[in-house]
Amino acid sequence: MPPPNLVLVVPCFNEEARLDRRAFLDFAASRPVVHLQFVDDGSNDRTPVILDELKAAAPDAVDVIHLPANRGKAAAVREGMLAGLRRAPDLVGFWDADLATPLGAVDDFLAFASKRPDIDIMLGSRVMLMGRDIRRHAWRHYLGRVFATGVSLALGLPVYDTQCGAKVFRANRDIASVFAEPFHSPWIFDVELIARYMALPALPGLPARRDRIYELAVPQW
Repeated sequence: MPPPNLVLVVPCFNEEARLDRRAFLDFAASRPVVHLQFVDDGSNDRTPVILDELKAAAPDAVDVIHLPANRGKAAAVREGMLAGLRRAPDLVGFWDADLATPLGAVDDFLAFASKRPDIDIMLGSRVMLMGRDIRRHAWRHYLGRVFATGVSLALGLPVYDTQCGAKVFRANRDIASVFAEPFHSPWIFDVELIARYMALPALPGLPARRDRIYELAVPQW
């Protein structure tokens, strides 16, 4: 069975110093089933130029949306997701521009989506791997765990890592409805989109909403 095709949204704001152009171009060349949809969120550095260069280098695999002013990650992701949905793919998703989760992890999402067509939302859950040089302040880790616990209790869903920047969705009518309206929060919209999905009515004969959300362990650099 061929892998599903995916539109992957990459929101960008002032990413000139961090954007790994070669990594994205190599990924685009080796994954013809993935289309990269960059969204420049009103950057004031050379990010718009860099994104246009990526588009010129791989016109069939890359598209760019330029927002005229900085509106926050939620708005940038939503604009990209709506554009992605209009392409009628099998899957849509978004990924952090700094590649805190390496692009190779996309393959895990594609493989899982092929095996589990009943799952609508696939959430990346960051794990520490041996050999990775990651320096994170302890207070940030513990605050993150407190936040995740609070979110899990509020949603009634045992989500370990709501804020991971790697998420993939089934491109169906339910997911389109989740992104139809602007999000209230520009930054913790990840929680809001899960809440919106959970609030959708469950259709007869289909699994409960909570059973159509799955977390995949992803590495972090």
